[in-house]
Amino acid sequence: MFHYTVESDKTIENAVKAVEETLKEEKFGVLWSFNIKEKLQEKGVEFDKEFIVLEVCNPHEAKRVLSENNLVGYFLPCKIVVYKENGKTKIGMPKPSALISMVEDENLAEIAMDIENRLTACIDKAK
Repeated sequence: MFHYTVESDKTIENAVKAVEETLKEEKFGVLWSFNIKEKLQEKGVEFDKEFIVLEVCNPHEAKRVLSENNLVGYFLPCKIVVYKENGKTKIGMPKPSALISMVEDENLAEIAMDIENRLTACIDKAK
């Protein structure tokens, strides 16, 4: 599976706040938050689903992977999404290990797995 997703009883707003807090513990920051519903409606497109995309980065990790291979920049920054589905709040992300597997570099695979473990721990704490 290319993603890691959990359910939460929190509202979307509270889940986003919780994710932001747990990310700080791992030295990840939110570069920006993208509210897809608001942006589409701003452009005149009706979309009724709440869907927030957080672009997250740990600058030291970004430098580390980009120093190994510039193609990794295609996957940066990492994304964490928060949305509603069937009345439940979901928090998830594409797995860094799945994305990095496309580069076919064993050293990068180990780094990606470390980052993935840290981000999944953040998501688990936030739920």
